Amino acid sequence: MPSSARRERFPRTYCAIDLGAESGRVVLGRLGGGVLTSQVVRRFPNVPLRQGKSLRWDVERLWREIACGLRGIDERELDGIGVDAWGVDYALLGERGELLENPYHYRDPRTSGTMEEVLGRIPREEIYRITGIQFMPINTIYQLAAAKRDTPELLDSAKQLLTIPDLFHYWLTGTTVCEFTNATTTQLIDARSRSWSIDLIERLGWPTHLPASIREPGTILGPLRPEVTGGRLSAQVILPGSHDTASAVAAVAARGDTAFLSSGTWSLVGIELDAPVITPEALGLNFTNEGGVDRTTRLLKNVMGLWLLQSCRKSWSSEGQDYSYEELTHLAERQARFAFLCDPDDRSFLSPADMPRAIDQFCERTDQPRPSSPAGYARGILESLAFKYRLIIESLERLLGRRIEQIRVIGGGSKNELLNQLTADATGKRVLAGPAEATSLGNLAVQMVAAGAVGSFAEVRGLIERSFGTKIYEPLDPGRWDAEARRFRHYSELAQGSAEGGMG
Repeated sequence: MPSSARRERFPRTYCAIDLGAESGRVVLGRLGGGVLTSQVVRRFPNVPLRQGKSLRWDVERLWREIACGLRGIDERELDGIGVDAWGVDYALLGERGELLENPYHYRDPRTSGTMEEVLGRIPREEIYRITGIQFMPINTIYQLAAAKRDTPELLDSAKQLLTIPDLFHYWLTGTTVCEFTNATTTQLIDARSRSWSIDLIERLGWPTHLPASIREPGTILGPLRPEVTGGRLSAQVILPGSHDTASAVAAVAARGDTAFLSSGTWSLVGIELDAPVITPEALGLNFTNEGGVDRTTRLLKNVMGLWLLQSCRKSWSSEGQDYSYEELTHLAERQARFAFLCDPDDRSFLSPADMPRAIDQFCERTDQPRPSSPAGYARGILESLAFKYRLIIESLERLLGRRIEQIRVIGGGSKNELLNQLTADATGKRVLAGPAEATSLGNLAVQMVAAGAVGSFAEVRGLIERSFGTKIYEPLDPGRWDAEARRFRHYSELAQGSAEGGMG
């Protein structure tokens, strides 16, 4: 814990290293006078690598960017540093602690068919009863099955498995652990004991020593290695909720009648609870029970999110048509409603070579007109996301046995005013949007509680609420969406049936 001298020093300063699928940031947070401020000191792209036929993360370049950002901080002493990142992907370390290979990207196609192979050995109901985690082919459990099949020698030679944020915590401190919230996305954690399921690991034929030991968010790992910044910076490294959604939800109150919607490349819709909900109905709806901060559970569903629009922009840019998100949203506002709808979670949208073409093919399969312009694609994608949120909120209400009254939208997508309004209209719920910086703020929040600067998560959430504003969106004529919601549900069921037919 920090010394008494450090407790007396104000403002207190913390660093959140926030890694997303498209970009990373080094964010400095300052706490003083009852106000929290944040400043991005370095921003950098996160560009995957093509290595032969595989898609990988360029973690060495990300590490250089992180170190450069830390060296650029003016302060010589910080109260804490913590890393959050995406889930499911992993890194393997060798005998001397060296990285054995660039980690695979979750969109790499090697996991095709592996979920079905694993479920052929261990029933779906049994895996869910132990882990409470939704079934997605990108989960670590299926990635490891692919590694066991394709590169068994490499897997056998590995001495330690870390998730992506754990890898960077290891490089910051020299200590190998797996932080709990991100570890739950592996689908290998026992939801009740909050530890690795040795039974699952043994039955799948993997070494039980492979995953590093579990630590809860708020654990103080130890001092920053001097060589990271050439001795320019000293700090304690503190585990945040290292899964980015765990950090985002840590920043806000999303309990009782308020659901959260973490909006970015992926959308995650759910609620914070004191215990997991592991029931046949939850399994049937494919809800996941991910680890949360302060020993909570985040009951949620994943949606492909703004990935569809990001991928369309990439395709259009390759053809010389460059649009910002703001331009596309502005153009989409003037488009006709409900011209086409698609299920964002259709498997064809996971990693297509050409996203507009994938959407065209979905429209052809469902007898809908193809969009005629980028604005048309944007409008249909945003409306489809809003409808998907409606379905998930309805399912969440059934699971909980109570009504959700409002939705707290956090993350970068909370700045998309059209999507926020469409979400309010489609769900018939009040939408509270912001803060957009929720992930880095939640990262900072866990550090502040762990370091003793703030007394509780309720207190730190109140601090964030005072320091960063929100915008309210009320539903406008939600009845107009009801008939179209039935149409959207029909398309989703067609897409689901097609996906399941291709899984057998």
